[in-house]
Amino acid sequence: MSPSSLLTAYRMRLKRRRLLWRSFRARRQLQTVSDRTGVVQGDMVLAVCVLRNEISRLPYFLEHYRALGVGHFLCVDNNSDDGTTDYLAAQADVSLWSTSASYRAARFGLDWLTYLQMKYAVGHWCLMADVDELLVYKDYETRGLTELTAWLDKQGIAAFGALMLDLFPRQSLSKQPYEPGQNPIEILNWFDPGPYRATRQMPLQNLWVQGGTRERLFFQDTPQRSPTLNKLPLVKWRRGYAYVNSCHSMLPPVMNHCYNGPRGQQPSGVLLHTKFLPEIVSKSETEKQRAQHFHTPKNFDDYYDHLVADPVLWHEGAVQYQGPAQLEKLGLMHGGGW
Repeated sequence: MSPSSLLTAYRMRLKRRRLLWRSFRARRQLQTVSDRTGVVQGDMVLAVCVLRNEISRLPYFLEHYRALGVGHFLCVDNNSDDGTTDYLAAQADVSLWSTSASYRAARFGLDWLTYLQMKYAVGHWCLMADVDELLVYKDYETRGLTELTAWLDKQGIAAFGALMLDLFPRQSLSKQPYEPGQNPIEILNWFDPGPYRATRQMPLQNLWVQGGTRERLFFQDTPQRSPTLNKLPLVKWRRGYAYVNSCHSMLPPVMNHCYNGPRGQQPSGVLLHTKFLPEIVSKSETEKQRAQHFHTPKNFDDYYDHLVADPVLWHEGAVQYQGPAQLEKLGLMHGGGW
């Protein structure tokens, strides 16, 4: 290994230690609401998430991942006031912590979730998903996460990557009615099949996938600012692992090579992104004022303003969602022998 490579590896180890240390310190920001982690067993698939005011999405989110085989949910509620806290506290398979601290200052919740992973997820396959993300993969309707992770273990694969795929309705965002707890795919069932582009970034060696719906609509003039769409949502967690930017990238760097993006040959899935429910129109004004979701929030005021204007996201190039076989045929995910 060259001197420059040794120096880069050393810097990455220091960065990882710093991230773990700040996550350990962030435990002080968490107040226990309901701790049921005593039921966690050695082979149980866990899920971690941080959320705020998601009472309308939560019932289906939990239903989807329970059906996939998640055994226990580790959730951080960031100051909800819509009933989310009480709802989660009543769920027998949920352990819940609350905090009123800044989501942005906690690396967009990563410090809190990393601490929970450090304490509870070591040795487990652990899923990180936002409440508006539904993981699908080849044959997910008949083969759950327990089977998938057992197969990944046999293949020596430590992480399962996914493309975050924006779904949208046929009409303007506010026109399609949505009932709390309803499967959001029933009204959000269109997507952009492409284009998507992928590059590798140094020194993390992380993938960077951009393109798709939000770039087409909101970042056409500044595509370099469009959202990152690659994720490593499912990882066999080990002591010393740390996500760097959401679950888009992680340390140690070798983990970032578990996913090569659309048309890659590793086993992968898709996170169906159901952000564009009717409530996004009213929520966008609130989130613009809260300024908690971007490193430089003012740069994204136009993005929120577009959503408040209740746009139609559909276009002639949109494709109606039919299931994972369709996504694999389009090259957006890959069975990889699974």
